Amino acid sequence: MDLSLTENQEMLRNSAKEFIQREYPKEVLLDLSSRNVGHTPDLWEKVADIGWLGICVPQEYGGAGGSLTDAGVLFQELGRGPIPGPFFSSGILGVLTVLEGGSEEQRRHILPAIAGGSHTPTLALTESDYGWGPQWVQMKATRKSGGFLLNGVKLFVQDAQTASHYICAVRSGEGSDHSDGISLLIVDSNSPGITKRNLPGFLTTSGVVEFNSVDVPDSALLGDEGKGWHTLERAMEKAIPVLCAYKVGGCEAVFDMSVAYSRTRVQFGMPIGRFQRVQDHIINLVNYLDAARWTTYEALWKLDTGRPTAGSVNLAKGVSSEAYYQSCNYAHEVHAGVGVMTEYGLTLHTEMSRTLYHYLGDPRYHKRRLAEALEL
Repeated sequence: MDLSLTENQEMLRNSAKEFIQREYPKEVLLDLSSRNVGHTPDLWEKVADIGWLGICVPQEYGGAGGSLTDAGVLFQELGRGPIPGPFFSSGILGVLTVLEGGSEEQRRHILPAIAGGSHTPTLALTESDYGWGPQWVQMKATRKSGGFLLNGVKLFVQDAQTASHYICAVRSGEGSDHSDGISLLIVDSNSPGITKRNLPGFLTTSGVVEFNSVDVPDSALLGDEGKGWHTLERAMEKAIPVLCAYKVGGCEAVFDMSVAYSRTRVQFGMPIGRFQRVQDHIINLVNYLDAARWTTYEALWKLDTGRPTAGSVNLAKGVSSEAYYQSCNYAHEVHAGVGVMTEYGLTLHTEMSRTLYHYLGDPRYHKRRLAEALEL
């Protein structure tokens, strides 16, 4: 198993780092956070122009045709920001869901638009009875002539306000298994009957989307009716390690901030990094960072090389979510009072680590999935 980066991946990482330093300085990130928006049109256009939004889109559909590890390298740099916006929800999970379940016509219509930045679909899955398994999908899609009628509420929808479309998981039928009868519908976010609002306190503009007698045509059906969960599960398996790479970048950033602060903050006549308790916190940061990095890139390597994941994706998600969360905790221990000052920048990572902790399944959920994969 070789987890070293190729020359092209090193170039991608360096170019991404330079772009982010130039276009997303801390002041821009703080402004985006204070205005509770994920991105601005001018920044989004620049990102689309350099091809990041189509990194997982095959070349025949107008994308870069990169591997999942390529995407992981890019998202690790995005996580160092942390850069908000629908990079993952649209450019990774949205793309992979369309690739897994979309018809050729849907692929040719949707994927070039995602790569170009004009389409930003996001997954609308979780509801008031919260969970990431198929048994928690209860929103009904009632059959009507030429399509479906949607009524219900989706909670914790990432980038809900700025999304152009929602990939809605709905129950259009019943079966012998919880996963039977779930369909995926691509719904225009400006359709009559849709209302949306942000959830305060979530950096990635997580929100609530309400569907009140929303008409959806048959052409919006992604994949086979009633088989949407299997499509979504395949897409999430590939997308989750890329999200984990984003968290690895976040862990790296808070580690670097903590080490730098421990060397420059002087107390009792010496840098605080010489105190054993501060060193303990730094060591914990190192341990969490390394665990997240290696489990993530092992999962990406297995997916790219066609090897059985056998729970590696679940392991990476559980470890990286916990690592990002706890790394922020230890970073605050190192920084003490200055860490909670908004203008310092650490709280951007703290909010992001909490926002993403449960997204696509919290560590407890993925530990159960891991045990099932290993037949424990």
